[in-house]
Amino acid sequence: MSQFYHPTCQGFILRLTVVPGASRTEVVGLHGDRLKLRVAAAPEKGAANRKLLEFLAARLGLPKKAVRLSGGAHSREKVVELQDLSPDLAERLERLLPV
Repeated sequence: MSQFYHPTCQGFILRLTVVPGASRTEVVGLHGDRLKLRVAAAPEKGAANRKLLEFLAARLGLPKKAVRLSGGAHSREKVVELQDLSPDLAERLERLLPV
């Protein structure tokens, strides 16, 4: 299990480092104990946060309502809560990492 996510009674908590204003939205890799992502949206009026949550929901096959920003709304270091108890969700999280 990678250090960037931790199980909870409702799903998982993700620790992320997010770089807004990139040319495309993508996972960069591990950055210490966080997963680093680039987001193709400016950090204005929550646009980068919305893009981040949409990207994670799509990549993990989760409904948008199951992915919630729970910390770091105005910071590059963010905490995202996944509310899903699928038995294979940890495997899908591991597949976020670039090979």
